[in-house]
Amino acid sequence: MRFLLVAVNAKYIHSNPAIYSLRAYAGSDLHPYIELAEYTINQQMQEILADIYGKAPDAVGFSCYIWNWDRIRRLIVELKKLLPQTDIWLGGPEVSYDAPGVLSEFPQLCGVMVGEGEETFRELVQWYVHGKNAAELQEIAGLCLPAGYTKPRALTDLSRIPFLYENLDSFSNKIIYYESSRGCPYRCSYCLSSVDKKVRLRDMEIVRRELQFFLDHKVKQVKFIDRTFNCDHAHAMEIWQYIYEHDNGVTNFHFEISADILREDEIALLNRFRPGLAQLEIGVQSTNPETIKAIDRVMNVEKLERIVAAIHAGRNIHQHLDLIAGLPFEDQDSFARSFNRVYAMKPDQLQLGFLKVLKGSPMEQQAKEYGIVYLSEPPYEVLYTKWLPYEQLLRLKRIEEMVELYYNSGQFTTVLPFLEQVFETPFAMYDALAAYFEEKGYFVQNPARGYRYGILLEFALKYDAAYEHCYRELLTYDIYLRENAKSRPDFAEGFRETEEIRERIRAFYRKEEETPVYLQAYEGYDWKQMSRMTHLEPFSYPVWDGKEMRKIHSGQGKVDGRTHFVLFDYQKRNPLNYEAAAMPIDRE
Repeated sequence: MRFLLVAVNAKYIHSNPAIYSLRAYAGSDLHPYIELAEYTINQQMQEILADIYGKAPDAVGFSCYIWNWDRIRRLIVELKKLLPQTDIWLGGPEVSYDAPGVLSEFPQLCGVMVGEGEETFRELVQWYVHGKNAAELQEIAGLCLPAGYTKPRALTDLSRIPFLYENLDSFSNKIIYYESSRGCPYRCSYCLSSVDKKVRLRDMEIVRRELQFFLDHKVKQVKFIDRTFNCDHAHAMEIWQYIYEHDNGVTNFHFEISADILREDEIALLNRFRPGLAQLEIGVQSTNPETIKAIDRVMNVEKLERIVAAIHAGRNIHQHLDLIAGLPFEDQDSFARSFNRVYAMKPDQLQLGFLKVLKGSPMEQQAKEYGIVYLSEPPYEVLYTKWLPYEQLLRLKRIEEMVELYYNSGQFTTVLPFLEQVFETPFAMYDALAAYFEEKGYFVQNPARGYRYGILLEFALKYDAAYEHCYRELLTYDIYLRENAKSRPDFAEGFRETEEIRERIRAFYRKEEETPVYLQAYEGYDWKQMSRMTHLEPFSYPVWDGKEMRKIHSGQGKVDGRTHFVLFDYQKRNPLNYEAAAMPIDRE
């Protein structure tokens, strides 16, 4: 007997902790009967079918989510044609909340594992191994069969689930997901976690042992999938204290938190972390009080702002802040205010999401009341609401793309603050940039990364042509912060074209070879090697000083007329944004 658990992930770098958890919980005595298979939604369906067919399983279980449900529903139909004797089971959030409807649509199915599946799956495999008695199948809790539901399954004790990663070979070049709690005490109406309000914690002794495993193996990133990691302060503090004390200098830990409930001792500890040890994802969703109340969210925006600033002051933790468009009472003006307020918090990434009306969520029940119309198929994304017409939602989609290309890419960190001064608000700037992209047809052409610099220069000159030289130098500075470009970009000023500039650069490197001041870490290299491994760039403006550049734009700053050189050292990079160390030099 062979039971095949199938995951169809969104990307190759993703893994599916659900199927690994099911197998681990089943126990070593059942492991010989269980096989895992992971695919991606980008693979051809015929390729997936052929692989499953070649494994010749007696039963198949698919792990179903909004991102793979379209692919799985097609696989169900075609797989049954190829393997008519193979039983097909489903599980996961996409099928747990309307299991009878799913079974009605797909007569090919044997049933659905509803909710948390560890114990249910273990008993189901035992049922197959012991002979498939029809009456005994009805006794397995947590199933929905064509005849109806079996009795409900109690929630899982997280501490009984074995560690999923004893063998890391299957997770090479993939994100490691880790779970130290389940459930959420909050009731956000758009989230499935609101259905299960009971928070369960994994035993801390077990957690410490498993964290040490990741640290000992120098895993690059561990992403906690706890819905609100810091809802239990003692639990969060113990984990943060442990990774701080046992930091291996390599591993990064990702946490999804509610920032406005962070305590001072937690912030103080986070501020002591090695840069790059942790990153925080913070769901803001909206700053409109009426919207926050309508979605049953608990959040103090003013306190959130203070805490985000306090974490940011440490300059050691990547902060990712989220907004959701399409929520109740949020029209375009309200969303713009939310955007500007969150943008002012200076997150490392600002994620613009769009409401997804998930099956089983309270928002699904309230959608008609709020006039929320959404896609009938996954991902069930909002099309329009009584506050946000479809055309305005499309406008926000284009703005989202601009934020991804220019803000979240982290490639324009000096030029964007300079350009923002031209517009009334940051939202207005990205809105105008999106309109410019549409006017020029760049959305269709999907310009490559190198062209984005040139396009941004075109856009800046349309609105602020008087400062053309500033924009050219800021963009040049930005590009050299990230890469030691083999050839100078087209938009760069022509300083290097003169023999005087070239000779000053050569003289600098010769002096560094003889008596190193800035490049002491390059001992043993000659000046030509140093010049290839680093970059020295001349500027007319103090592009490395944002405050001074803003003064220049406002007419309060002065340019001294000198040529300033900045040294870019690519062996010294910021672990948060990967920018090279940039040092203005005074050595001639």
